[in-house]
Amino acid sequence: MKPIPLIILWGLVFLASPNSVKAEEHHFKAVLNNFIATALENNPGVLELQNRIKASQDVPSQVSSLADPIMQFGLMNMPVDTFEFNQEPVTQKTISVSQAFPFPGKLGLRSEMAEKDIAASELDLEEVKLNLVKGVKKTFYELCFILAAIDITNENKKLLETFVSIAETKYSVGKGIQQDVLKAQVELSKILDQLIVLEKFAATEKARLNMLMNFLPQKPLTIPHGITQTEFSFSVEQLQALADLNRPALSKINVLREKYEAAKELAEKDYYPNFNVGFKYGQRQDNRLADRPDFVSAFVGINIPIWFQSKQSKKVSEVGYKVEMTKETYNKTKNQIYFNIKAFVDKETQSSKTIQLIKQGILPQARQSLESALAGYSVDKVDFLTLLNNQVTLFQWEVKYHRELTEYEKTLAEIENIVGKRLF
Repeated sequence: MKPIPLIILWGLVFLASPNSVKAEEHHFKAVLNNFIATALENNPGVLELQNRIKASQDVPSQVSSLADPIMQFGLMNMPVDTFEFNQEPVTQKTISVSQAFPFPGKLGLRSEMAEKDIAASELDLEEVKLNLVKGVKKTFYELCFILAAIDITNENKKLLETFVSIAETKYSVGKGIQQDVLKAQVELSKILDQLIVLEKFAATEKARLNMLMNFLPQKPLTIPHGITQTEFSFSVEQLQALADLNRPALSKINVLREKYEAAKELAEKDYYPNFNVGFKYGQRQDNRLADRPDFVSAFVGINIPIWFQSKQSKKVSEVGYKVEMTKETYNKTKNQIYFNIKAFVDKETQSSKTIQLIKQGILPQARQSLESALAGYSVDKVDFLTLLNNQVTLFQWEVKYHRELTEYEKTLAEIENIVGKRLF
């Protein structure tokens, strides 16, 4: 066998190593952060909630304002026999103005409830932003994995093409069998099929990332290669404490509880009457016999809550249950968050161990095995099938390494999302 093909083989084995694809970490993170910033600025879901908040900010002044005063015009005691204004002394043309006044404190409580709605919407916005950041990160990392898998597959394609060439050469000089050639060609066809699938997946993930940034799905994107493992140094207890302080979903439940407490206080004030204050001016028509003075009247009206047992009391009870409901909702949500933190930290630990095992143990062993098979094959001590199997094994573990690294980074994105704060 000629030495030149073996030299090519040795070079391709090292090129296929994941250590050959490197990028500066700061550049990698800078590209990712730029995608996140663009998404936060342009995403329709974020813009939709921002406009909803702006709309809700105009509500407190509305609900804390008095009802519009009512002006009335009328006729009183008009005689139907003549329809003369000066025939009867009680005939009047009237104008009245009345204003409704709720019991003191009600308007302030309504305004407070509207302010709590604004605060809840702002926390909804923060939750949407968190989910958007997670979505961008997971899509970005998945795209990085696919591109890395494409690079590895292309390198293995070159390696298999060399295998096919070597097998054909040995077969042509009577040192190999046709089965080796066919087997190498089949594996090469599998690689070509994998490349087609990976290219399709890459296009899909690019379109998804563009969608999150509110761009056309076909917009070209430049993605750096080479994910570097992010350092993780948080304990479960530290993350749970951070979630207590930062997770918008928890804060929103507290805001809703405060809103229901204000609503309960408002419902209790409905036991007391509202007021309606008015003034009326009655103009009378003079006649030949008398000058008739005009009349001025005033009145105060109140509503009488005589149906309080079936109305006001039930409202107080209803809102009281809502206050208790939010307390249990908070506990339920916090327990779920704590569980998710523990589960993802465990996943991070397992994933980190797997990455180290593959990087420091399996991949070096697989490369050594392939190198040994190459050396044995060059002197006809190893058959072609063994050489091919060793190459396929190395290829699978190289892809597996990048898959585990991608899942590790996705897990950190999940942890960051659950905690409610950018950590990495």
